[in-house]
Amino acid sequence: MILSGGSGTRLWPLSRAGYPKQFLPLASDRSLFQEALTRVSTGAFAPPLVICSDEHRFLAAEQLRLADMRPADILLEPVGRNTAPAAAVAALHLLEQGDDALMLVMPSDHVVRDTAAFHAAVDLGRVAALAGHMVTFGITPDHPETGYGYLQVGPTLDGLVGVRALARFVEKPDRETAAAYVADGSYAWNSGLFLFPARLYLDELTRLAPETVAACREAVARSARDLTFRRLDAAAFAAAPAQSIDYAVMEHTRCGAVVPVDMGWSDLGAWSSLWDLGAKDAAGNVTHGEVVLNRTRNSYVRADSGLVAVTGVDDLVVVATDDAVLVAGRDAAQDVKALVERFKTEGREEYSRHTTVHRPWGSYRGIDKGDRYQVKRIVVQPGERLSLQMHYHRAEHWVVVHGTARVTRGGETFLLGENQSTYIPAGEVHRLENPGKVPVHLIEVQSGAYLAEDDIVRFDDGYGRSDSEA
Repeated sequence: MILSGGSGTRLWPLSRAGYPKQFLPLASDRSLFQEALTRVSTGAFAPPLVICSDEHRFLAAEQLRLADMRPADILLEPVGRNTAPAAAVAALHLLEQGDDALMLVMPSDHVVRDTAAFHAAVDLGRVAALAGHMVTFGITPDHPETGYGYLQVGPTLDGLVGVRALARFVEKPDRETAAAYVADGSYAWNSGLFLFPARLYLDELTRLAPETVAACREAVARSARDLTFRRLDAAAFAAAPAQSIDYAVMEHTRCGAVVPVDMGWSDLGAWSSLWDLGAKDAAGNVTHGEVVLNRTRNSYVRADSGLVAVTGVDDLVVVATDDAVLVAGRDAAQDVKALVERFKTEGREEYSRHTTVHRPWGSYRGIDKGDRYQVKRIVVQPGERLSLQMHYHRAEHWVVVHGTARVTRGGETFLLGENQSTYIPAGEVHRLENPGKVPVHLIEVQSGAYLAEDDIVRFDDGYGRSDSEA
């Protein structure tokens, strides 16, 4: 079960609400979501059940396609309710199929460098889960980390080699307490990974949080198919209290167990985590992109757009995208979330969107914007098409720069090749399609009194979107 509901605000400006960290290639050439899929792609695992937000459904589906993995299903959360309700709807979905399966609950935004150690730990957890235990996985700590919760590990459980009793959960500590935990040797980092039988989880959740199970049963019972997705009922799911599996079940269950494991794990909860994981130069710096450093030590510098030059500083995080720059002390990287909350309160678009916005048919990127005009670069993937639509307040000029586009404009349909253009007047019904085998790239110039994305009326859409999803 792959959980993909977070927004990764501590990794702003790269991770944003509309395109969060799990879909980004932060630790390898593949996204964190795809890395999670790869870890469970062996014959020991059933096809994954993905749970993601409604907003990210097409991102998840596209990344599954690129990973050449067919999921058991994709369940859509209408609102975020943390991990306990997400696991509950997954368990109900599985039992609906008549299968009291073992559920391996995996966040999609973590790094695991030692896949063999991960598989070995899951094998140990599987034996314990079949014996009636609710299993979590405790990461062997190698330094006093204040950004993680901790588990206190008890003695080995009878007959279960490598599996320990779960003594208690501990919230994120201060540095002195974290150092004491590491020195004690009986504490592990809380990984957020769980393994248990579907029915046992529901039984425990019913005993401890019956209102959550009632809301999730209703959400599943009233769910509906939407293309390749299963859409949970919005009103019913919203009634479920927002609680984590830890808080709702694991802190109170009488059948908890821990598998301690050292598998090169990180939840990438801040930019400092990427410094921890990265290959460092002689001065302790980790860089990505076009970066030039001078008299700089122990810093993380990332250039996703243009050149970034840094001189005469130590212990900094510098991240530059094409529309925002973050500069933070490496020890203050956890505070980025507070900045993002401020952006959200102030209504800044940088909170949620990059300049490149992904859509099920491709993407568009803002190039320039001024009074009564804006310019975008649009990419339409092979075989895809935009909705049949109309704008009240703006006209559009399209210039094809790569590939061949099929254009519907009013009552006519025609092809546009490279270096050809067309004009869409305000109020004209139109559609853009890619009938070819290579992506279509075009430049769109919009002009008019109102240019916001909500000036759209859809007459036909192949992706089940409403007008509000413009």
